[in-house]
This record gives sequence, structure tokens and C-alpha cells, in this order.
Amino acid sequence: MPAFTPFVHGGGPVIPGPMFPFVFITIMCGAISGFHSLIASGTTPKMVERERDMLPVAYGAMLLEGFVGIIALVAACSLEPADYFAINTKPEVFAKLGLTPVHLQALSAQVGENITGRPGGAVSLAVGMAQIFSKLPALGGLMSFWYHFVIMFEAMFVMTLIDTGTRVTRYMFQEVGSMAFPKLRGWTGFAPAAVFSALSVCAWGYFVWTGTVTTVWPLLGVANQLLAAIALAIATSWMVNHGRARYTWATLVPLAFMCANTLVAGWLNLSLNYLRGPLAAGAPDLWSAFAAAPTPARIQCVVTLVVMALMVVIVGDCARHWWSHVRGEAQPSGALDAGAAR
Repeated sequence: MPAFTPFVHGGGPVIPGPMFPFVFITIMCGAISGFHSLIASGTTPKMVERERDMLPVAYGAMLLEGFVGIIALVAACSLEPADYFAINTKPEVFAKLGLTPVHLQALSAQVGENITGRPGGAVSLAVGMAQIFSKLPALGGLMSFWYHFVIMFEAMFVMTLIDTGTRVTRYMFQEVGSMAFPKLRGWTGFAPAAVFSALSVCAWGYFVWTGTVTTVWPLLGVANQLLAAIALAIATSWMVNHGRARYTWATLVPLAFMCANTLVAGWLNLSLNYLRGPLAAGAPDLWSAFAAAPTPARIQCVVTLVVMALMVVIVGDCARHWWSHVRGEAQPSGALDAGAAR
């Protein structure tokens, strides 16, 4: 793998955007995962017996997830560039690159499957990791085993991710629905759980059915990183409220990076992913491209812009609250508690 490819500035057949900022919304969990920072509350307490357990559990999980992101990069770089593109692009797209596969046929024979034209990243990650494992001492000849082991691991990861995400989405649908329609608060039992679960599945299923990995994954990446920014804003607010503002640099620095990086990536996503077809066909601007785009692309644009706008509103409101503390217009909650005790 060369140090730099011709696609470092964008225009690649797998990820159309430039390396910066798209690398952070492509391997988003390895960078910082907003999904796990919020969803972890459902499983983390089961591993925490006392307060001092939180540091190794939470910090250890963060390190392990970053390690997974590094492994994904190493696995991709362990493949010949031509083999990687042959796996991660459709045959008609790969034919336009003018590349010749090097070890593709041998890799297919070793794993026992045809791995040509299998976009999405799962197959290339499994092949790369299997190739690395099979070269370890006493593990030669186990290429097929390691390949299918990694595929199984990825399938389990996706299943648990979808399960947890669907459950949380169902909770949110029920909560927001009961706020909009108070009569729903009295609707209990199996029926509301089934109805709102079906709505949740239809919501994410629509994107899977109408999109491709090229459009769905960046949308997931942008949403994930914006959730991370919200989580950092919440952590900053907690420290400010509890009189620990001197430590907020630890969250404000990554928060500023996440906001700038992800907002830019989300905006570039509109033209490089969702509206690429209309713009390539001659649309003069984004609005004209949006009007000419198919319905799935329009929905992807709207969802991206709405998530970005919500993040700006939340972080802006938090910043107003922080500024009031800096100016002395509000007291930390710890001080208020102490005053009430007196």
C-alpha cells in the first residue's frame, strides 16, 4: 500500500470524499462513537460494581474501540490496492480503474468463496484480518477459518447494534408520541411495543432498502459523530454545573474538533454522495440538484441537515449556559446544594 493514493483528495470509487474529514465518518467508532457513549448506559452498569470500576470499564472500552479502528485500517492496508478495490467495488466500476488484481484469485481460493465485487467493507476487513492471522506461527492454512470467524463476528456486531438501536428508537417514538398525543401515555402492554418497534424497523429499513453502503454509511457516520459532539457537550455541562469548569478543556477541545469536522463532512456529503447524480448531470447548484434528485436522496439530505441543525441548537444552548457561569450569572449546582443545606 503506497503512503498516498490518487484518491486522498477525493473522487475514490469507495469513498468519494477527501481523506479529511471523511476518514472520521468512515471509521467513526474507532475515532469517537457517539452511539456507544449514549447507548452504553444500558449495558455498562452490569459491569460496574462500584464507582471506581467506571474508569477501567469506560476508558478501557474507549481504548479497545480505537484499537478496532486501527485494526480495520491495518487490515485494509494489508491488501494490495488493486485487490482491495476489486473486492470493494462492483465489477463495472473496477473495470474503469485500469487496475489488475494481484492475489485476488488466490485469496478467493483460500477463503473458499468468490470475494470479487463484494462492497461494504465487511469482506475486505475479513480477508485482511484472515490474511494476517494465517501468517502467524502455527496458524498457516487456516485462512478460511479466520475469514468466516471474522464474518461471524461482524454479523454479531451488526445484529446487536441493530437490536439496541431499534429498542432505543422505539423508546423515543413512544416518549415523543406521548408528548404529542397525551392519550398514548395510557396505552400499555404488548401492542404499543409491537407498533413502535415496527415503526423503528421501517425507519431504518427504508434507508437500507433504498440506499447503498456508499450513501447509508456516511449518513450513519455523520449521525454518530454528531451524537459524540452532543455527549461531549453534556459532559462539559456536567463539569460546569458541579464546579469543575477548570477541567472542561478535556471535553471542549474534542468537542470543537467534532463540531467543525462533522459539520464540514455532513455538508460535503450532500454534493459528493446524495446529490452527486444530479450535479454530474448539470445541475447548477445544490438546490436545483435537490429538486432533481430521487426521493431517497432527498430524504437523506433532509435527515443529514436536520441532525446537523439539532446538534448546533444543543451545543449553542449549552454554550450559552457555560457563558452564564463564566460571567457569574449562575452558581454551580454544588454551591446551590451547599447553600440549601445551610
